[in-house]
Amino acid sequence: MSIPQSGGGPVEDPRQLAEYLERGCKPESDWRIGTEHEKFGFLTDTLEPLPYDGPRSVRAVLDGLAAKGWEPLREGEAVIGLKKGKANVSLEPGGQLELSGAPLRHIHETAEELDSHLAEVREVAEPLGVAFLGIGAAPVWTHEQMPVMPKGRYKLMTAYMGRVGTHGTQMMYRTCTVQANLDFGSEADMVKKLRVSLALQPVATALFASSPFFEGKPNGHRSWRSRIWRGLDDARTGMLPYAFEDGMGFERYVDWVLDVPMYFVYRDGKYIDALGQSFRDFMAGRLPALPGEVPTLSDWADHLTTVFPEARVKQFIEMRGADMGDRAHTLALPAFWTGLTYDQGALDAAWDLVKDLDEGTREGLRVAASERALQGEAGGLRLLDLARAAVGIAEEGLRARAARGMPDERAFLRPLWDSVGSGRVQADDLLAAFEGEWGGDIDRAYGTCRL
Repeated sequence: MSIPQSGGGPVEDPRQLAEYLERGCKPESDWRIGTEHEKFGFLTDTLEPLPYDGPRSVRAVLDGLAAKGWEPLREGEAVIGLKKGKANVSLEPGGQLELSGAPLRHIHETAEELDSHLAEVREVAEPLGVAFLGIGAAPVWTHEQMPVMPKGRYKLMTAYMGRVGTHGTQMMYRTCTVQANLDFGSEADMVKKLRVSLALQPVATALFASSPFFEGKPNGHRSWRSRIWRGLDDARTGMLPYAFEDGMGFERYVDWVLDVPMYFVYRDGKYIDALGQSFRDFMAGRLPALPGEVPTLSDWADHLTTVFPEARVKQFIEMRGADMGDRAHTLALPAFWTGLTYDQGALDAAWDLVKDLDEGTREGLRVAASERALQGEAGGLRLLDLARAAVGIAEEGLRARAARGMPDERAFLRPLWDSVGSGRVQADDLLAAFEGEWGGDIDRAYGTCRL
């Protein structure tokens, strides 16, 4: 989840909102790769989730990282994140620790950033008897066991989730993702990248599926996390069918976001309840929560963080369909999307791969990916075949980047080549271990998936 935004003047015309997004356009030489990942903290002796406060806690880990040069970010008296340079560490609702990495030139820099972060976290956590878990959904914990982080937006969201869907609080408190944030050069480039990203998001869900357990037993899905997103809030999630229609651009995306009900407005360090209210009314000075006020661009930036499609536009595009997993997969995710979208030939080939898919097939693949990963199919298409083709295009895209002077990043795709070769993903291996060497002891996941 994002930290509050700040700055920006008043907004009274929707064109200002589209212009805000358009300011993300960059020349190719300035394109960067941002990687975000979330991980569950747990007590190594009891396997319980970390509380926020206490000698062995989320707060203790944050304080330990602050002592290593990270700047604390506070909400009231509570430390709710850290910042260092262009990277930050934030807290998900159930205490999941998220690294939002700096914008970097290539995946080798991403690997250095990830390894440095995990080493720092281990150095702080191990003396406390704390460790972290790389998996898409908490394998054992119930909702009642989960701590609640002291962030005002989470209190508001928790109450609202129960009214608009069936799985919202599961997403908030008991799932983890890895995502890549990538740039675009123009409105047309944004549209093409968004369409490719949405259409291939089921492939990412399948390749990175790692959440076959929930509340102590197999859940019947390879990616329970993906299943959760289908039962969360239809107004702000999904595959954005309109993005494939004529006329798609920044203004069309703004038009959709304006109709997504609000969660909050952030003022003077506090979250003001605006649940279900309209950003359009806000722009007209008719928001019941703040009568007579109009929003600023920072309010718009905050509102953009409360829409959750499978690929999300800010001043960059976020790829959101993957479960968190082990180190190799955490690096494979940005390599996959970089290869597909940061070379024009690869992007064109990726679009050719998916341009004829209709809305029903795209959604069917999304469902199939959550249920059966690479063994899923929809509309006569096998996810395994689509994944093999997509990984091949990504490899060629990375090869082209290397030819233009970037360090060769293709080795980071190795886990994905292994999966398309075997048809198996992390979830399949976890289920096989559960039924085999673990002897049905799901607690073994805490050792197997430890970061």
